[in-house]
Amino acid sequence: MTEHTLTVAGVTVDTRHWIGGERVASAGTFTDTSPIDGAVLGEIARGGPAEAAAAVAAAKAAFPAWAATPRAERARVLHAIADGVEKRIEELAIVETTDNGALLRSHRRGVMPRVAHNFRFFADWLLTLDHDDFETRGHNNHVSWDPAGPCVLITPWNAPLMLATWKVAPALAAGNTVVLKPAEWSPLTASLLADITAEAGLPPGVLNVVQGHGAEIGDALTSHPDVRRISFTGSVPTARRISASAAANLTPLSLELGGKSPLLVFADADLDLAVDLAVEQYDNAGQVCLAATRILVEETVAEEFTRRFVDKATRLRQGDPRDEATDIGPNIHPRQLEKIDGFVRRAVAAGARAVIGGHRGDGQYYAPTLLTDVDQDAEIVQEEVFGPVLTLQTFTDEDEAVRLANDTRFGLAATLATGDPERAERVSARLVAGTVWINCFFVRDLQAPFGGSRHSGVGREGGTWSFDFYCDLKNTVTAPNGWNNHG
Repeated sequence: MTEHTLTVAGVTVDTRHWIGGERVASAGTFTDTSPIDGAVLGEIARGGPAEAAAAVAAAKAAFPAWAATPRAERARVLHAIADGVEKRIEELAIVETTDNGALLRSHRRGVMPRVAHNFRFFADWLLTLDHDDFETRGHNNHVSWDPAGPCVLITPWNAPLMLATWKVAPALAAGNTVVLKPAEWSPLTASLLADITAEAGLPPGVLNVVQGHGAEIGDALTSHPDVRRISFTGSVPTARRISASAAANLTPLSLELGGKSPLLVFADADLDLAVDLAVEQYDNAGQVCLAATRILVEETVAEEFTRRFVDKATRLRQGDPRDEATDIGPNIHPRQLEKIDGFVRRAVAAGARAVIGGHRGDGQYYAPTLLTDVDQDAEIVQEEVFGPVLTLQTFTDEDEAVRLANDTRFGLAATLATGDPERAERVSARLVAGTVWINCFFVRDLQAPFGGSRHSGVGREGGTWSFDFYCDLKNTVTAPNGWNNHG
């Protein structure tokens, strides 16, 4: 360890910003701790307006050359980045687990391979991206995707590298340059990503990484007149602030925000499957925006569903996420733990019953919790907790199920468990959600549109939708026989 590095399980991480292809320190720092045991990992460079301005300037300077780089060469570099990720999966996995508390086994087997896939997918998609020309009264129309310019990408702490690269990969593939601002509670793998991109041959300034606390650096990034796109994943209050900041420059936004998604369990469902889907919502200690935290069960099977759920959920093992046998790790930060506990205590005080859980564990661990006897307008039903807390309500028919499912300000996702294909089609058509899963959960293909409705977000990313956002679409119209008019 040096003044500007820290070591996690033998992996050295530079704690400075990455701006214009160089490491840049700041006068101030902030402390990064591990949610596993509260241990201090190190001091991270704490950026502000000066670092924001320098990063945007570096991105602006690098943009013309990167935008002019042929598609095939951009794709080659992205594949080289994916190669670098794959070579360092074990290092990335242990650093991210230590930094944000998610399961090491998940990082090794699923998350980090998906990080590499993010780069490969958008590299390959770029090479197929085209519209057929079409005619209008004999005039030829040709649609093209022009790189937009410097992009600011602000990413959350619950899946730091996967969600960062979900944005970084298409932005770079489209020919843009990037300023990435990772969450201050889990900044380390973004720094490692900077190293990997440099080793892969990404030109200086094409990717910049700046660290800092919220508005201290965020406002300077999102209000900068040279920024052409802003993509943010996080909370609704922060999105409102970003939207206001970007408004002066009319900077286009992509916002993937919170959720309060329902899981609808009908009496004709495979109850074992439905229980598996419900227990899966405790994944990542409930810190998943897509989680179906509101379980809605048809009244005739609610008692049996609850019995099977309790049996399965109480067998989950909570503990050190580095242990292969652990099912649920810690929550990210003491502040988040206080928030979770506050939601549950207020719900119980208002009459809710904790069927399981309902209390804190040691350190930053919160027991998997299921609350019943909750009203539809209760805070615990209407607001995102972002912890291992589920509610259970019952319904009598499809109309009531849909009414309850749609009765929040969110609309990110929904999950259905039913054995009737016609019912699945009817109900899914009536649900307000960006994604609906039927008898499955968390199946995401990168070519599909992803985003939320209502307060769950603005816009869609994924596949061609990502390029639509990260590019300025241009239509070039050529007159018939236009080349002979001035012969």
